[in-house]
Amino acid sequence: MATRTATRPIPLPNPNPIPQALLALAGGLVLFVFILVAVLVGFNIYHAGEIYPGVSVAGVNLSGMSLEEAEAALAGQITFPQTGHIVFQGETTWLAKPGELGLYFDPQLNAWAAYNLGRQRNFLFRPISQFKAWYLGEDLPPILLYDGRIAHRYLSSVAAQINRPVIEASLEINGTEVKAVQGQVGRTLDVEATLIPLEAQLRSLRDGVVPLVVKEQPPDILDTSAQAETARKILSAPLTLQIPNLVEGDPGPWQFDPPTLASMLTIARVDTEQGAQYQVGLATDRLRGFLEDLNAELALQPANARFIFNDETHQLEVIQQAVTGRAVNVEASLQEIQNKIAQGEHTVSLIFDYTPPAVGNDATAEQLGIRELVSVHASYFYGSSNSRIQNIETASARFHGVLVPPGATFSMGEVLGDVSLDNGYAEALIIYGDRTIKGVGGGVCQVSTTLFRTAFFGGYPIVQRYPHAYRVSYYEQTASGHVDTDLAGLDATVFVPVVDFQFTNDTPYWLLMETYVNPAARKLTWKFYSTSDGRTVDWDTTGLQNVVEPPKPLYQENPELGRGEIRQVDWEAAGADITVYRTVHRGDQVYLQDEFSTHYQPWRAIFEYGPGTKIPKNGEDEEE
Repeated sequence: MATRTATRPIPLPNPNPIPQALLALAGGLVLFVFILVAVLVGFNIYHAGEIYPGVSVAGVNLSGMSLEEAEAALAGQITFPQTGHIVFQGETTWLAKPGELGLYFDPQLNAWAAYNLGRQRNFLFRPISQFKAWYLGEDLPPILLYDGRIAHRYLSSVAAQINRPVIEASLEINGTEVKAVQGQVGRTLDVEATLIPLEAQLRSLRDGVVPLVVKEQPPDILDTSAQAETARKILSAPLTLQIPNLVEGDPGPWQFDPPTLASMLTIARVDTEQGAQYQVGLATDRLRGFLEDLNAELALQPANARFIFNDETHQLEVIQQAVTGRAVNVEASLQEIQNKIAQGEHTVSLIFDYTPPAVGNDATAEQLGIRELVSVHASYFYGSSNSRIQNIETASARFHGVLVPPGATFSMGEVLGDVSLDNGYAEALIIYGDRTIKGVGGGVCQVSTTLFRTAFFGGYPIVQRYPHAYRVSYYEQTASGHVDTDLAGLDATVFVPVVDFQFTNDTPYWLLMETYVNPAARKLTWKFYSTSDGRTVDWDTTGLQNVVEPPKPLYQENPELGRGEIRQVDWEAAGADITVYRTVHRGDQVYLQDEFSTHYQPWRAIFEYGPGTKIPKNGEDEEE
């Protein structure tokens, strides 16, 4: 029989198990969220109206407190603005409460900040903030109100006690007493710089020391004690100025007493690499003026030695020593005075610049090229008064032994100098305008005329020559005393400094001049010594032309003469025109040609007579 086996249906496997797992996971997640939301809602419901756990402000735990409780707790524990201590540290100290410096703590504002923690943020982030506070704790920094203007005012009051001005050191001179006034370092509280660390210290809610930022400014010159000592040394004794290497006739010394030095004392500020300082000295302007005036007295022009030529030995003999020129070096002397006086020395030698002469005492005839007599001329002055002779001797002596350099133009006026009574001249008759009057130096033109003729006949170029206004009889006299009209037109006048006579030594040799006056013979001789270059002189004259007769003689009363005494003081001369020609040969060649034209005015004779003297009929009185 067939057997039927009973069978069970076999369940087929789930073709996709993932949705079931997802459903399970989703269900669990929903459950978790539900529970979490329930917890959060419960947490917030439980802590409604109070500060979340773990929240503190400045270390004050406010967990679970209401706003009022938190405000009271903060007010009771954070009292720093009223009880804190801020010490300002400088050379001295100042103590202040934080509240005096503008710091204020608001308990209500800070309680609200604590209460709002976990409530103000986005809804999704609130749980995180609440959990962080509960789990880790959240200490909020205090919210402080700080008014920097109040702190600024407080520090400004401190600055008024700290600040002090810069005072430069100085010197006070009272008569000859010197006082050093010490300088002062300036000091200023930098309020703005001090406010920075002050604010940080206040916000820390802790007592502390705030260093005051004080800036110091030293004076350029703090101490003048050394300069005061220098000034005292300067005023301790008279200042004496002297000439080094004194020569006969030198003046000095010159002294300045302490009161005078005190009036001249200067205190000048100078800047050096080491800094500013005072320099004590004497007033340069006053000293310079004194030295410049002194130089006018002390200056010496260099002067060549003077010689005569020995005709036998042909050597030079010194008749006057050479003079080394000197002049006060004003600037160098000023510096020397300042240096010495600053070192306490009171005797100072002036500093001179020296100029050696071109020809010293040891010069020889060979060195100068002086070998022989190259020109000589004599003029005569019969009828001259003693005063006129004195002037001829005085003026001639100025030229005796004088040297003229090669190629130089010689100025008679420069050597003659000032014609005055102080220089040894006497009053004698001179030509002044159209009159012959008594004046200082009458007779000097006898010397200039003689020099002109010596240069003329020596063949030297004449650079400058002025004739007299009228023919002077002295200049036409011969050795016998007679008048030689051929000498007319060969005169020269000088009137320093307006009218000069000049000639040029156009040779390569020095020229030595010698002058000799023989009062008894009424003769002046002028000699030139040098080396002849072979030049010879030919000359000619037109003689007197266009002659104009002189006026009547002039009689002048002279109270120094006796009654009946008549003395002739000027001689008549006819007016005329004259031209003198000169040709200088050197060997067979004409070296120089020139001419000298002169116009003489007619001149009358002049007589002097004593009071009460009868005047000759052919004359006229000066009053007519």
